[in-house]
Amino acid sequence: MKNKSIFKIISAFALLCFAVSCSSMPEKAQPVTQFDVNKYLGTWYEIARFDYRFEKDLDNAMAQYSLNKDGSVHVTNSGYNTKKEKWVSVNGTAKFRGSQDTAALKVSFFGPFYAGYNVVALQDYQYALVAGKNLDYLWILSREKNIPENVKQNFLSKAREIGYDTSRLIWVKQDKKSPFDK
Repeated sequence: MKNKSIFKIISAFALLCFAVSCSSMPEKAQPVTQFDVNKYLGTWYEIARFDYRFEKDLDNAMAQYSLNKDGSVHVTNSGYNTKKEKWVSVNGTAKFRGSQDTAALKVSFFGPFYAGYNVVALQDYQYALVAGKNLDYLWILSREKNIPENVKQNFLSKAREIGYDTSRLIWVKQDKKSPFDK
């Protein structure tokens, strides 16, 4: 009887993990296809984001991507914590959820726990709109510390089509030289 209870608990946990991993993109979002991860590698500056606890109080936020030997992507996120008045960074790993020519990935900074990372708009590998696992996570990224107004407006329009409330975006200051910038 004890083994049946343990089996039920393990089965329920596995089902929950499967259900969570399947919901790694907002319903109306579509990842970019014909994606070339090698062109995406390098430094991206955060132009705007939804505020959430892992990036709370960060300005000058940036992400750096490089390829690991196993085909996964090494991620280093960094920024200046305005409350602690110091630079912080965290390392993680991103993996494709399917084909490597579709920009639907999962990223982890905390062991076995992954979240959706979906490039839903990309212009010349210079500007990217990234959707998280649901409508609580959104980023606008640029290779430069700013973004042209027409690209910004296109990305905001795309985000609203997906269902994002773009009035929640925080426009990130990019006014410091990062010690993490390569």
